[in-house]
Amino acid sequence: MFLRFINKTEEAIISLLLVAMTLLVFAEVVMRFGFSTGVSWGQEATLHLSAWFVLFGVSYGLKVGAHIGVDAFVRLFSPLVQRLISALAILLALAYCGLFIYGAWIYLGKMKMIGIELEDIAIQTWIADSILLIGLAMLSIRLLELLWAVATGRATGFHQTNEAEESMHLAEELKREVADK
Repeated sequence: MFLRFINKTEEAIISLLLVAMTLLVFAEVVMRFGFSTGVSWGQEATLHLSAWFVLFGVSYGLKVGAHIGVDAFVRLFSPLVQRLISALAILLALAYCGLFIYGAWIYLGKMKMIGIELEDIAIQTWIADSILLIGLAMLSIRLLELLWAVATGRATGFHQTNEAEESMHLAEELKREVADK
């Protein structure tokens, strides 16, 4: 139930960020090239929206298997060894997230204490940069979810799309379409 809520919330936020960023850039281009004007805060807002989009996208990409991985070596081993190697990789990734979360916590705390606002937008820096903490917490949740799947035997490693296999299927479909004509 909790993971379903996180999934839906994450997808909604990613969609909203993409729409907001696209509309903002479109409006800025139209104003700049059509009317020789613009908004002073457009570039900074686009920068922060894209940062939020990317850091939310990291955990979403892990969920749907969109990250690139090289697993040719790992596939040489038995499923048990694959699970052990994957568990080690996940634990190392969790350690990295932990270090990054710790650093983000310190950074955001200092930014809140100082009270600096963004250059062109009346928002405090710590609020705009809080995606560092949020994004890596979301990634950690995804990694813990994957670790549980590997530990319980539901997965042998990171879910990845097999691009070579997909390309071969597409080539076969194209051959059939050409042959049918």
